[in-house]
Amino acid sequence: MSPSPLPTTPPDSGRWDVPAEAGRWPTLAVLLGLYAVSVTPSLGALLHGQTAHLASGTVTACGTALLLGLLWRGHVWAWRVTVGLSMVAGLLVFVVGMLATTAGPTGWVVTGAGLAYLLLGTALVGTPVIRAFLDRRWAERAGRHR
Repeated sequence: MSPSPLPTTPPDSGRWDVPAEAGRWPTLAVLLGLYAVSVTPSLGALLHGQTAHLASGTVTACGTALLLGLLWRGHVWAWRVTVGLSMVAGLLVFVVGMLATTAGPTGWVVTGAGLAYLLLGTALVGTPVIRAFLDRRWAERAGRHR
């Protein structure tokens, strides 16, 4: 009898067959993209001198930063909330943008923002390197709190 072969996957790859550390920068890029898409309307209004909704824009920016920061630190519930919100917001923004395309080019920009939400939310779920990175973060966090 010959000895059993050694595993061919590195020990850090987990179930995604990619090294978890390879997902650090793609995950950061997706989180920064979600933050940018969320904060851009408030910044655009502020640059145009519209300060009527400054307080709500600031609360939204801080809340988004807090949620994405918790996701980065390894909170599974923050990932679930982020994916859910990006899907719901993406669909709503996309539909509103499609309805507004008859009014001018602004509708196309809004439609693009909806697509960006959908694509970035999907990337958090379906990109193997991002999932491997997040799975490792979740495992580390679960190991610390036992």
